[in-house]
Amino acid sequence: MVFREVDVVEVKEMLRLWVRGHGYKSIARLTQIDRKTVRRYVEAAVRAGMRQAGGEPQITDGLVGEVINAVRPARPGSHGRAWEHLDAHREFIEPRLKEGLTLTKIASLLYRHTGVVVPYRTLHRFCVTELGYRPGRAMTVRVDDPEPGSELQVDFGRMGLVFDPDSGRRRLAYALIFTAAYSRHLFVWLTFSQALESVIAGFEAAWSFFTGVFKVVIPDNMKAIVDKADPTNPRLNAGFLDYAQARGFVVDPTRVRKPQDKPKVERAVPYVRRSFFAGEAFADLADAQARAVAWCRGEAGLRIHGTTARRPAEVFAAEEMCHLAPEPERPYDLPLFAEPKVARDFHIEVGRALYSVPCAYIGQRVQVRADSSLVRVWHRGALIKTHPRKLPGGRSTDPADYPADKAAYATRDIEYLKRVCAGHGPNVGAYARELLAGELPWTKMRQVYRLLGLVRRYGPGRVDAACARALEVEVVDVTRIARMLERALEGSSTTEATPTAEATVIDLRFARPKDDFAPRGGRR
Repeated sequence: MVFREVDVVEVKEMLRLWVRGHGYKSIARLTQIDRKTVRRYVEAAVRAGMRQAGGEPQITDGLVGEVINAVRPARPGSHGRAWEHLDAHREFIEPRLKEGLTLTKIASLLYRHTGVVVPYRTLHRFCVTELGYRPGRAMTVRVDDPEPGSELQVDFGRMGLVFDPDSGRRRLAYALIFTAAYSRHLFVWLTFSQALESVIAGFEAAWSFFTGVFKVVIPDNMKAIVDKADPTNPRLNAGFLDYAQARGFVVDPTRVRKPQDKPKVERAVPYVRRSFFAGEAFADLADAQARAVAWCRGEAGLRIHGTTARRPAEVFAAEEMCHLAPEPERPYDLPLFAEPKVARDFHIEVGRALYSVPCAYIGQRVQVRADSSLVRVWHRGALIKTHPRKLPGGRSTDPADYPADKAAYATRDIEYLKRVCAGHGPNVGAYARELLAGELPWTKMRQVYRLLGLVRRYGPGRVDAACARALEVEVVDVTRIARMLERALEGSSTTEATPTAEATVIDLRFARPKDDFAPRGGRR
């Protein structure tokens, strides 16, 4: 299986499903995470104190961080040894795949050829992703309808051009179509965008239309819901998974290129395009949306459905609506997810605002969830910082995140500098207070830092004495203090270097006599 790191939202989803009574197999199917991986995380949570009878409130950020730290799903490579073995025998596999041999037969021949057993799923993924293997369409069966209120199938459909007042031109409109799998009652949400914000807005409108929330949502592999499409292991978008947790439904995406996994909404897409959108003239998107809701309640809801031979709206009202979870009481607070790197100034940028992070994480990537009120920061599953949300251009800084020697300068803590200087001597402290006594004391902070530098260079005793002499003549200038200390040091060095009368004079062995330098031939 291709390795990927399980993130915080996915761990929380596994634990949430487990406390709801799902088994390991069910959780693995709904989260698209290997069953053994699910077992490791759940067992780690149980060891940490989580109980199935305790409900969802016990799944806190601290518990999730403790579980991730206990499991530590890390592996150096992106593929396992089985994949590497298949890649090494690519020339053996590819021609037999072109001959039409089944993957089971190829696995058997590979075992006889190399003596290594390769899992069938790994062989299938390797042939699909590396060798372009596309198996033929197999026969299918008609699946029984689910329980009322349990399943909602969702799909995007391309409609046509609608006038956009914001841009002043006609734009391509899409329909996010929701079909209740039991009653076939459907809802249409029109949008110009397929981004996460538009998809969540469509879901919010759907809960209002159906007056409740379904237990399971079955979407296709749209980018707003599935980050990485894969035949067997799609990775859900963290933002949409967070929304599903907030609204209390489970996401069960279809397989890649498998429309039979959501046949009820697949059949509804051409129906919406043909019966509702085609041949209509809409003033703008708002007009189209209002008419779409009326069409869903009237023509689409009251038609005799070809499969059930019943009216979808009547079936929904009589048998399905009572099984839905309550409609959300307030709008969803759409969060922002990001993975910024901690800069050298101990801050990260999220939503064009700055937030401080402890100095130990400089240069590392962190995971951030920012809603309208809070910004929470994780590192390797552990919550390391929480800030109030700021507007773009704002900043939230905790002085405790700075090293002790930099916090005072960054926060312009004048009193801290006074206390530090006073600790090196009373006159040093008094001199610092004189430096910082003006109307804008923070403009003199660099002079105080230079005074502390002199203390480190010459010692607190000498600097304290120099400050005392400077205060006597009312000279408040750190440069003068530095000159006083330098001159005192130079005078001490000159006195030590002066030879005494009793010093020994050493004859130079190779010195020439002075007559050798007298002019010759009478020249001067």
